[in-house]
Amino acid sequence: MRLVKGGNATFEAPTATVEVTAARPIDVSAVLLGPDRRVRADHDLVFFNHPAQDGVTLAGSTVTAELGRLPATITTVAVVASVDADHPGATFDTAGTPGAVVTGSAEGPIEFTCPPLTDGETVVVLLELYRRGDGWKVRAVGQGWANGLAGLASDFGVTVDDPGPSPAPAPAPTPMPLGKITLEKAGRATIRLDKSDPTAMVTATLEWDGGSAGRREQGADLDLYALFVPAAQAAAEPPTPRGRFGGRRARKREDDGAIYYRDLGSLTSPPFIQLDGDAKRPGRETVRITRPDQQSYVLICAYSAIENGTGSFKSFGAHAVVTDGRGSTVTVPLLSDNDDSYWVAIALVDFTPTNGVAIHHVERYSSGGERRPVLHADGTFEMDKGPVEFKDLDFGNA
Repeated sequence: MRLVKGGNATFEAPTATVEVTAARPIDVSAVLLGPDRRVRADHDLVFFNHPAQDGVTLAGSTVTAELGRLPATITTVAVVASVDADHPGATFDTAGTPGAVVTGSAEGPIEFTCPPLTDGETVVVLLELYRRGDGWKVRAVGQGWANGLAGLASDFGVTVDDPGPSPAPAPAPTPMPLGKITLEKAGRATIRLDKSDPTAMVTATLEWDGGSAGRREQGADLDLYALFVPAAQAAAEPPTPRGRFGGRRARKREDDGAIYYRDLGSLTSPPFIQLDGDAKRPGRETVRITRPDQQSYVLICAYSAIENGTGSFKSFGAHAVVTDGRGSTVTVPLLSDNDDSYWVAIALVDFTPTNGVAIHHVERYSSGGERRPVLHADGTFEMDKGPVEFKDLDFGNA
């Protein structure tokens, strides 16, 4: 059966599966609504960072509703499509109009293709599953909003900020993701994160394409170093005089932890940081960080092998990407050309904020020597103060 906008059909099955399709990247969500067409609380928004609620689940672009599990206070499940957050400024258009297919009923699939959205819409309610007497029906809606999920959320009563104390305990609102952003010079972004969540993971990647063909031919072997300070160390070391980046500097340590190609680390035991390996060609190297409650600071650095010769890290196309894997991705670019440095500190990942993880654009270069940076227990760091280390030979602290 094919519905037109405003049409409806009876749905006689215990479970409805709604698959949303579009010719462009989209995000799919579902909203559980009461008789007043508003949510009970923020947890009634089902999306990739909160994929299940009261029998409604989300997997990719498919919403599944176990209708018998829905509380009697829920009368409508609205299925929503929105422009992919990784494409800021994009809107729906004629070529990218989404559609949906509802399956599960013995009567066969119910299809709906939304009429063209041509007024700058970025989010649309495609269809609704709604109660009618003792049963359920499907309604083709096709209503769009040009002010994005914020407009839809406002109309349905979803709030982002904590509304304050309530008479009865309610589940905590799920932090809204950042989407994809790029930091400016000395910029900062905070990824909201529940540090008590045992599944929480922060991933930091050094990416580089090698730059020009001539640059790649000359040499483009970069190495990711993750210098770290565990929470226990930061708490145990009292600060001493002020450091150059604000705060108070802890005493200098050249033996601070470092995850790199000779010490890949571990995700299941301290330091709960692991490197995926050593890429000797342009591409990427990645560290994964678990147990955010056990971390204080991680400094993401890159080393340019001496065999590469001269050439700035920027000329390699190098940058760092930090993500929680739940919709927040922060790119930390390199903005300066510095042809005489073997080391660059790109990003400081700060786990000390109570509301999440702060990503700082730091971009500092070594003065030309081989000594690696040193990260202090208070999150400040110094270039040219650590051990000298080559891939083929170590010189210790010489």
